[in-house]
Amino acid sequence: MRSEQQMLDLILTTAREDPRIRAVILNGSRANPDAPRDPFQDFDVVYLVADVAPFARNEEWIARFGELMILQMPEDMQEPPPAADGGFVYLMQFADGNRIDLGLWPVDRVDELERDSLSVLLLDKDGLVQPFDPPSERDYLPRPPTAKAFADCCNEFWWVSPYVAKGLWRREIVYAKHMLDHYVRAQLMRMVDWYVGVETGFARNPGKFGKYLERTLAPELWAMLLGTYAGAGYEDTWQSLFTACGLFRRLALHVAAHFRFDYPCGEDERVSAHLRHVMSLPRDATEI
Repeated sequence: MRSEQQMLDLILTTAREDPRIRAVILNGSRANPDAPRDPFQDFDVVYLVADVAPFARNEEWIARFGELMILQMPEDMQEPPPAADGGFVYLMQFADGNRIDLGLWPVDRVDELERDSLSVLLLDKDGLVQPFDPPSERDYLPRPPTAKAFADCCNEFWWVSPYVAKGLWRREIVYAKHMLDHYVRAQLMRMVDWYVGVETGFARNPGKFGKYLERTLAPELWAMLLGTYAGAGYEDTWQSLFTACGLFRRLALHVAAHFRFDYPCGEDERVSAHLRHVMSLPRDATEI
């Protein structure tokens, strides 16, 4: 596997030797001094170029970066739909384990390029790029909720939970797990982020999809969060749903107390009672 320095040398040498490439920006975890270092980190790179067209869909040109295991070009995908913003992206996973996510952006539209707090300017041949502040996790920190955002999160969590119960009673496990893992979990993780923000003064990054939460949550809460990830069985999924409800309630009450928000105790109590009722409902029931 090529080293980090070898990869950076390759990225920069390519840019220095090609007059069409005018600047290079490094984003993401490799620009983050606080991110744990490991061999799976991507190289998130932006080349500012005179013209994107000659670089786009040019697999001969990207061959210089190494032997590919798999390539994706988001602008050529139907699902998800491409950004169609004038840039072009190569997502390159190499056979040696390295990965480069390489974005190409027209240099004459540099002012339209989204600026990320985890950015390092590696090369600027023309002095066109406004200097970046020292890289920080500022853009990735949880932000305090408004009273409306908190209320909406609570309402959506308790609204979608009965869908899981309905799917479990019907013995539609795939539907039930989708509702739990997509809709219920989305609101649970919002509340987890706010709870972590309260506990850390909104100064610590929970990580993409919560990947750093184990470092922040108390062991008991971490164990509860893990308990929301069900196995394939119906009983496992019921237990995970009730664990998610208990964790959500506990975190939400803490967040509500901190911000002096109202927690919808009535919705919680009524929906929780409904979930317990559905779990005990006979399979041949003709009414709820």
